[in-house]
Amino acid sequence: MKFKLLAATVLLACASMGIATTGASAQDVVNLSGEFTCVQGCMNNSPGPAFVTQNGWTMNLVNEAGQPSRAWIDRPGHLWADFWQEGATYSPDGMSIVFDSGSVWQRGFAPPPPPLLPMPTRVIVRHRVHHIIHHYPPINGS
Repeated sequence: MKFKLLAATVLLACASMGIATTGASAQDVVNLSGEFTCVQGCMNNSPGPAFVTQNGWTMNLVNEAGQPSRAWIDRPGHLWADFWQEGATYSPDGMSIVFDSGSVWQRGFAPPPPPLLPMPTRVIVRHRVHHIIHHYPPINGS
């Protein structure tokens, strides 16, 4: 009887430690939700916005080409994008994500503005209007 009581106490203690540990590690998950900018290795070599929507350990990603993927944190500092079949490392502060393919997403990075278009030259054309007065014969002999 003492053995069963001791085993139950140990089991209960281990279970409560496991719950406490799980709760603590869930709080350590970096919040990656928000808008990022692809700054390197982007599709079509054009930087663009990318988005992360995170709920705990799982997330939805949308790359700069608009392609979505479900993803999850598979270990601290690393995520797996299922549809893209690709892993990525994220920074501890959540400001950058570096994918195994070489693409780099950064938060708070504004892409350079588009090049300025040359201003069209204004051509002013002045038309001379000649007023021609026609004299018509009177109607009905008036």
